[in-house]
Amino acid sequence: MHERISTMMKLEEFFKAHKKIAVAFSGGVDSVYLLYSAVKSGADAKAYYVKSAFQPGFEFEDAKKLAEIIGCPLCVIEVDVLSDGTVAANPHDRCYYCKQHIMGAITEAAKADGYDFICDGTNASDDADDRPGFRALGEFGIRSPLRECGLTKAEIRKASKEAGLPTWDKPAYACLATRILTGEKITEEKLQTTEKAEIILYDMGFRDFRVRMRGDKALVQIEESQHKEALARSEEIIKALAGMYEEVKIDGSPRISG
Repeated sequence: MHERISTMMKLEEFFKAHKKIAVAFSGGVDSVYLLYSAVKSGADAKAYYVKSAFQPGFEFEDAKKLAEIIGCPLCVIEVDVLSDGTVAANPHDRCYYCKQHIMGAITEAAKADGYDFICDGTNASDDADDRPGFRALGEFGIRSPLRECGLTKAEIRKASKEAGLPTWDKPAYACLATRILTGEKITEEKLQTTEKAEIILYDMGFRDFRVRMRGDKALVQIEESQHKEALARSEEIIKALAGMYEEVKIDGSPRISG
């Protein structure tokens, strides 16, 4: 308990030192808690959401509602990430090039609004060695208060629950581009198919899953708590997605979150 309070004080001290900030806002667990903490600490904060083909519609709607709940203005920026041939080609470091566009757009918009200090929701549990996007954050001088203050994902979820934030148990969500194999070209059609398939599964009651594209086939990965249910309902799932893929398969092993 004392350790959590100490970490919280460090975060409050961060916002006392930086009273005017722009927050790269996705509507996920981390950026929501970051924005909430900034506003609660009395900082002059503004949220910036980048809308692209990589983000599903529900994430955009969530971001708008959550910014309103927190009581912070939200700036929406539209970015055509697929116009970059390197991003569309989907190399192993695609995230780096995509982050360049996203953080570049946020930096430009934030500075035009008078915000020179820009933060994102990277936390202490994120592995910098495994995420090419970290390089882009450094190049744009983006700060990560949650990471700098040592807050792990588990601590952020706990603190979010205590604060009454609806995102405290929201599953981690990676962009739609991650459903497509590295090296396979990303198209808007593939992204739309993936979004539609995942909406169908969500409406069926599943909460933490991925529908991976393997050429014209789909591999459905379900988190452990609902994996047995998914296997039992495999015929129902396959039928629901059949018209969208040549073949639909339920992964025999549970999906490992994170």
